[in-house]
Amino acid sequence: MNRIRVIPVLSVINGDLVKTKKFKNPKYIGDPINAVKIFNDKCVDELFFVDIRGSLKNTEPNFDLIEEIASECFMPVGYGGGIKNINQAKRIIQLGIEKLSFNSAFITNPKMCENVASNFGSQSVVAVIDVKKNIFGKEKVSFNSGKQNTKYSVLEMAKKVEDYGAGEIIVQSIDDDGMQDGYNLDLLEKVSQHVSIPVVPLGGAKNLAHLKEAIEIGASALAASSMFVFHGVNDAVLINYLNEQELNTLNEAFEKASK
Repeated sequence: MNRIRVIPVLSVINGDLVKTKKFKNPKYIGDPINAVKIFNDKCVDELFFVDIRGSLKNTEPNFDLIEEIASECFMPVGYGGGIKNINQAKRIIQLGIEKLSFNSAFITNPKMCENVASNFGSQSVVAVIDVKKNIFGKEKVSFNSGKQNTKYSVLEMAKKVEDYGAGEIIVQSIDDDGMQDGYNLDLLEKVSQHVSIPVVPLGGAKNLAHLKEAIEIGASALAASSMFVFHGVNDAVLINYLNEQELNTLNEAFEKASK
């Protein structure tokens, strides 16, 4: 049976685990290492950490935290945020991180991303495309944690990162971040049909139904954040994951969609 990867994406600021809504008002939700230990116990497929202020800082990535995360993780783990040159990328990979995600760098320094892909393989490079609607309702690509807009349409950016060697695209809807009303399926469908590399949705998932909808649209894997750190109508903090029955349901849907 074909298996779908289901990836918790965890945001950090200054070493703390946080969660945002529409990229605003980060809420402290705990210690990232404690979260790793819980996800280890739940046999998570893959884990991704993002320093959401990393691209805005001139300091180096938090290598101590990255090393601690990598040493604690039993599953493949990715990291993104503030990687500005190939030496930093090399160091992070040597610490045990399997995948590096780039957002702002694909706009400001795409050659560096291309060099990382050339040196470590396209499978190690994930492009995160942040998308939000402007005042006219048109979807545009942004960067620097959604604070700066670009001239690129979503499809232009998707093709650009593919050409520069990304092995996978995470397409993230800023308007849906933390809202738990479901993925932006139209966005997922457009990007999936425009590139030949895997496309993963992020932003808006709350339940199994949302995950299944994305599989039916063409998702190659599934990423979510709020779904795996909150529980209940009041968003009580609870690190959680899918149970075996839910994973089997998704894998059946993925196998059907792959035929």
